[in-house]
Amino acid sequence: MSAALLQVRELGKSFGGVKAVDGVSFDLAAGEMLALIGPNGAGKTSTFNMLNGQLPAGRGSIMFNGASLLGKTPRAIWRLGVGRTFQIAETFASLTVVENVQMALLSHGHQLMSMWRRAPSYQRGDALSLLEQVGMAAQADRACSELAYGDVKRVELAMAMANNPQLLLMDEPTAGMAPAERHALMALTRRLVKDRGMAVLFTEHSMDVVFAYADRVIVLARGRLIAEGTPQEIRNHPTVQEVYLGTGKTFEKRTRPDAAGQPAPTPGGGKPV
Repeated sequence: MSAALLQVRELGKSFGGVKAVDGVSFDLAAGEMLALIGPNGAGKTSTFNMLNGQLPAGRGSIMFNGASLLGKTPRAIWRLGVGRTFQIAETFASLTVVENVQMALLSHGHQLMSMWRRAPSYQRGDALSLLEQVGMAAQADRACSELAYGDVKRVELAMAMANNPQLLLMDEPTAGMAPAERHALMALTRRLVKDRGMAVLFTEHSMDVVFAYADRVIVLARGRLIAEGTPQEIRNHPTVQEVYLGTGKTFEKRTRPDAAGQPAPTPGGGKPV
């Protein structure tokens, strides 16, 4: 593995007497997809929001590309080269697909729209190039309100790529998507990781997605990191099994989608989560 792009050390956050995140440490290298998983209340969202600057850290350090992210706003972190997608896709429904990406480019370029300069004329070629990368160029002039949800998630991904990120944070990227859509989006993300050499940290409840696309997995429970390793190591980890079996979840093995883009069957009939 190459040198760490993101280094998190002893990260902590308390709300009153509750330790939501308690001494979490991990590294993430360029070109790597790292999954952050855990049962509800494990501290995943708090960890994610501290990395993105939406929540101030109570203690610890976050180093990105040699610079501390502590105390920086989400916008400042975005401009350092950290992209973000959300569990519920955030796009401007009244704007067209290409205008949404142009708005992201405007933000990255420190440009402000004025009375004499209309957004549709700004970097349309660059916006179309990003849409081409996510398979949405043919729908560039459709309103986002007309799109299927899976396509909206692709537009959001193009918007997240507008600042040419070295690190992409994806919060529940496949939430609300059908199985085929989930695998298509994550396969696209993996291709972008390979082509751009960026790092991805993603939270995810669907274990079929985690085990098919993550290079490594870190597991939180009650605010603490309880396991870290490859998908196979996590699948077989006794403590992780115990934590998830308590919620009725299983770790039956899944493979990546077949050539037709459909998820492969689960051996033994087990249901992924």
